[in-house]
Amino acid sequence: MSTAIPYSYPIGVEPGDIDFMGHVNNAHYLTWVQDAVVAHWRNLAPPEAVARLLWVALKHEITYRRPTFLGDDVIATVLLEKVEGARAFYETVIRRGEEVLAEVKSSWCCVDIATMRPARLAKDIVARFFAEGE
Repeated sequence: MSTAIPYSYPIGVEPGDIDFMGHVNNAHYLTWVQDAVVAHWRNLAPPEAVARLLWVALKHEITYRRPTFLGDDVIATVLLEKVEGARAFYETVIRRGEEVLAEVKSSWCCVDIATMRPARLAKDIVARFFAEGE
């Protein structure tokens, strides 16, 4: 059995992220998730795969738990749940300390840069995102 390797992505809350209500505008969470998932890919995938494949978001489902404010120390934890062909399913949890601010389920399509067509990930690449269990 294998377990997803969590990836932590620090998020800087910028003044432009804050809306008229004094907290981070909901739209910025999508940018954070996209940046975190892409960083996860770039960190764990082999360089040759990073050079020839990219990811396109297909769907995001966000559950907001608490507001985020300017000055907050925020971390996104990314987990690759599964890969099916050219599709990957991620869970991203955005936290301030132990407090969950948002939970995001998202699906992505892997695309070949040269053809701009969906590309299946090889098993050896997928395996880099999971640790073998005991």
